[in-house]
Amino acid sequence: MSALAPSPLAIVDAEPLPRQEEVLTDAALAFVAELHRLFTPRRDELLARRAERRAEIARTSTLDFLPETAAVREDDSWQVAPAPAALNDRRVEITGPTDRKMTINALNSGAKVWLADFEDASAPTWENVILGQLNLTDAYERRIDFTDGRTGKSYALKGADELATVVMRPRGWHLDERHLQVDGKPVPGALVDFGLYFFHNAKRLIELGKGPYFYLPKTESYLEARLWNDIFVFAQDYVGIPQGTVRATVLIETITAAYQMEEILYELRDHASGLNAGRWDYLFSIVKNFRDGGSKFVLPDRNLVTMTAPFMRAYTELLVRTCHKRGAHAIGGMAAFIPSRKDAEVNKVAFEKVKNDKDREAGDGFDGSWVAHPDLVPIAMESFDAVLGDKPNQKDRLREDVRVAPEDLIAIDSLDAKPTYDGLVNAVQVGIRYIEAWLRGLGAVAIFNLMEDAATAEISRSQIWQWINAGVVFETGRTATADLAREVAAAELAAIRAEIGDEAFAAGKWQQAHDLLLQVSLDADYADFLTLPAYEQLR
Repeated sequence: MSALAPSPLAIVDAEPLPRQEEVLTDAALAFVAELHRLFTPRRDELLARRAERRAEIARTSTLDFLPETAAVREDDSWQVAPAPAALNDRRVEITGPTDRKMTINALNSGAKVWLADFEDASAPTWENVILGQLNLTDAYERRIDFTDGRTGKSYALKGADELATVVMRPRGWHLDERHLQVDGKPVPGALVDFGLYFFHNAKRLIELGKGPYFYLPKTESYLEARLWNDIFVFAQDYVGIPQGTVRATVLIETITAAYQMEEILYELRDHASGLNAGRWDYLFSIVKNFRDGGSKFVLPDRNLVTMTAPFMRAYTELLVRTCHKRGAHAIGGMAAFIPSRKDAEVNKVAFEKVKNDKDREAGDGFDGSWVAHPDLVPIAMESFDAVLGDKPNQKDRLREDVRVAPEDLIAIDSLDAKPTYDGLVNAVQVGIRYIEAWLRGLGAVAIFNLMEDAATAEISRSQIWQWINAGVVFETGRTATADLAREVAAAELAAIRAEIGDEAFAAGKWQQAHDLLLQVSLDADYADFLTLPAYEQLR
């Protein structure tokens, strides 16, 4: 008896969107269904391994470089594949979601790369998932334009040689896409985002002199990188393009991945183009993994943990050394400032901070860095131009002076700063304001002159959770408790209502956001990702 054909992929409980048939073609859905059939079981096993490793950290309160992969680290002979021309110069990268206006502005921004984001800067509504795909394809076909209904301003693409190279970021492994299912089981959001984009655009990008390039988020181990590599090999064969066409940059934004940087590059070596140092998710990962490790792992206010903190310096310098040893790009962190149209003094102070941050990264050997707003592109460009000159990167700076011991990466108690009451208030303010916008379908949100994404909300709620569970006593003499968090949250909700008025308050999702923030901040059973319970409420 012949084997039964795999069940087709079903679209479930989703309102039809304009032009969705251009994205959800039978051939594209068959490809996504095949990715799901072949790779979701391994995804599930790797998520289970995350839980096992977290339990081990809870027992030991430590991490180390892996003994079983020592041979990979000690073998100096291997390198990642050479960078394609379109990804050789990455000195400034802009990040943002894939709505129509952002697509045009990011491509036109003057940055070398645009991180087109289906992950933390995008709330995964059906509309954002599908229309984001359509916007990218329209951009490659040069049939994209946009007129802002509010201002009447029109947006159109510049010439092809002036546009940023797109590096697309799919969702992390933990998120599912409930609207696409096989046999009643949702397909991982990562496979949906990657699959639709790759299927429709891989050949088109090659014709444009570029390729299917990806940022891989939330990676926690070299085995997760191996899974991605196997997906790339399968996908390239499936559509008939040469092996090695895909390039992937991995975000080292989890503490466990920081101990496996070389192994991650090794697993992806035919498809790797670099590693990136992501700040908020990295701190969130430290809190999450060492949340029961006692007072020595308690982080101060997030804004007091700068990239010059000793454990953050260890992480970033190890990243540069690792990348350059293996011929990969090292990409620095985010400048999240949003320029004020009203306050020149705010801009002056912030621009100086951005410049100092980018000067430090360029001086440390990074090959490029991130910004969240087009106005920051020239500032970051100047910092890297000063170091690089006409060179596309500084991979020849091997940073062999860097020596990082395992304990250096988790030396949280090397910081003098302590949690403050104002830090608690800020975490609540940012958490409520971000989650409210996310529940309305916005993933990139300007809050207090900073462009925030889901990683901001994660570190905010994690710090509230950690401070309460560690019994932190603030400088005011008050102890971090669930009741204090509720008091601050109630005051913030009242302040927002007063600020925006009853009508706008009622039209938003403020109470829902308040309740969800308290749920993930106060529950004894710490949620791995706040986007998991939030997705249940996203409509």
